[in-house]
Amino acid sequence: MTPKFLLTLFFSGTLLFLTGCETTQFQNAAERRKVDAAIACEKPGNYYVGRRFYKIDYHMWGWVKKPGEPWKQAQLVMMNEQKTLVPGRTQKQMGCDNDYEYFLYGFYSGDKVYEPASDRFYPEFVLTKAVLVDKAPPLIYLDSRWKDPKIRLLSGPEY
Repeated sequence: MTPKFLLTLFFSGTLLFLTGCETTQFQNAAERRKVDAAIACEKPGNYYVGRRFYKIDYHMWGWVKKPGEPWKQAQLVMMNEQKTLVPGRTQKQMGCDNDYEYFLYGFYSGDKVYEPASDRFYPEFVLTKAVLVDKAPPLIYLDSRWKDPKIRLLSGPEY
């Protein structure tokens, strides 16, 4: 085999490998535009936007941000349910609303709550009301597998 043939074979194999790789970015530009449009529709007000982030092994509720802010500024929170129960608990099926988006009413207590499985402290959000916005909101993570309740990944939204 000549060096030219080996070089051609190497580059062909590399191209074949690269075309078979799955990207972990947003699925496409249209998905990114959906996220932009959803954020643009969030009117200023006395509420928060929450994305349920259910994981079997953890006890935090999900991501919470102010309306109009990008998701990468959201905080992973522990819910205080003394005033009202989170939507999944009222249906008696924790996690049945994984990746649903809500308008959340309430406030941050200023306290941090320890979550033992992740060995971290999270801000406490005192929930007074939750309104379902979308059961299939656009992807805010780099990879759709991050929504899987069995995967112990706690990385935040990328957009």
